[in-house]
Amino acid sequence: MSITTSTPSAPAAAVPAAERRRTTYGRLWRGVPRDLGFLLPTLPIVVIGVAVVSGLFSAGFSTIVLIVGLPILLASLWVSRGFGIVEIARLEAAGRPRIPRPAWRKPSGSGQVAAVLSPLADLHYWLYLLHTAVVNPIVGIVSWTVSFVWVTTGLGGVTYWFWSRWTEDPERDWNLLDVIVGFFSPGTVTGLTQRQGDAIVYFVVGVLLLVTLPFITRGLVSVHHAIARGMLGAFPSEGLREQVTGLASSRSAAVAAEGTALRRLERDIHDGPQQRLVRMQMDLASAERQLADDPEAARTLLAGAMQQSREALEELRAISRGFAPPILLDRGLVPALESLAARSPIPARVVDELREGTVLPVELERNAYFLAAESLTNAAKHSDATSAEVRVALRRVPEGDAGWLELTVTDDGRGGAVPVAEHGIAGLEERVHGLGGTLTLSSPAGGPTVVTATLPLPADTAQPAR
Repeated sequence: MSITTSTPSAPAAAVPAAERRRTTYGRLWRGVPRDLGFLLPTLPIVVIGVAVVSGLFSAGFSTIVLIVGLPILLASLWVSRGFGIVEIARLEAAGRPRIPRPAWRKPSGSGQVAAVLSPLADLHYWLYLLHTAVVNPIVGIVSWTVSFVWVTTGLGGVTYWFWSRWTEDPERDWNLLDVIVGFFSPGTVTGLTQRQGDAIVYFVVGVLLLVTLPFITRGLVSVHHAIARGMLGAFPSEGLREQVTGLASSRSAAVAAEGTALRRLERDIHDGPQQRLVRMQMDLASAERQLADDPEAARTLLAGAMQQSREALEELRAISRGFAPPILLDRGLVPALESLAARSPIPARVVDELREGTVLPVELERNAYFLAAESLTNAAKHSDATSAEVRVALRRVPEGDAGWLELTVTDDGRGGAVPVAEHGIAGLEERVHGLGGTLTLSSPAGGPTVVTATLPLPADTAQPAR
């Protein structure tokens, strides 16, 4: 379900295919320095990795029956993990997509022995060992050789005409250009000297190599990335397990938040409007009994009952502010927040950073409104604040292309706010966690207090263009 709307714009002019190719090729060239920054240091890294890890593993495996063999074997696994982490970091520095890290979960058993021996039962450690000692050396040596030869031959070819003047003349009576021309047209001779014919051939070869260099470097780094993603990244089952755990936790938090809200609503109604209505009922009963004998006393009781009804109505309105007010349903989140700020016991202002045309789902707006209302209420009751600010914005995390609604409430009170079970901030934390979001609190002594709630947007959210 799309949660934003925008006015359809006129279709953009079609980009010519040649221009698209030039843009893509230029982007590939801009990535060449980072690709070479990954490929050229690969040889020393893989050589050191295979030497250290293979040596440790061989020594540990061969002496496994001895006491000293097991620590050496464990050391090879830990060192392999270090080299794998370095490989992932180098790939990300080269501009490749992030590789999800393994969970590296602690053993289920207790005790130091289980913690020390846990790498032996973790498949990730063995995959890192296989990558460092076998796979990466093979791929790394090939990719380094290809990239090094491609770069040096290309640069050497296009500059041969310049630096060849300081080298000795070839001891032969033919040149490379005559050989190539003679192959296609036997007996044809260009008449160029050895150095001139060679320079032309080297220049053409060098240009071809440099023109294709971006494709070569991109392909070689992509091979490394694909292998690392398969061997060094987290298993798909781990991501599903974390997602299930997070959903279960969010569901529990949502249930707890709703339970807390219902208990609070019941308590507020019992302590406020219910008591006033009971008092009003008693006053009306007394007025009915005295209506014939003492009309003046009955009139006084009726006036008191009217006052009780007005106060009960005001308390019901105050309690209902935790729910969706009509202005929220009719005009959206920002006007509702502005109305809330106007009714706030402390002066408050709303800062709207949403893009023009953004329309949020009703449920998301309702929860954001509740969070803002509860935060302002807490500030008015406990912080001795003289002013507050409510800021609402959309945030996007490039790593996962995830969209978030960010609501920030700041007051200039005395600070020192801490979560208390089933009250105030703790209730907000449960509600936000139940929605799959996060809530952060910054409240140093002396203030200010900043409550920031981030609520996830649906995956198909389309934000309006600026």
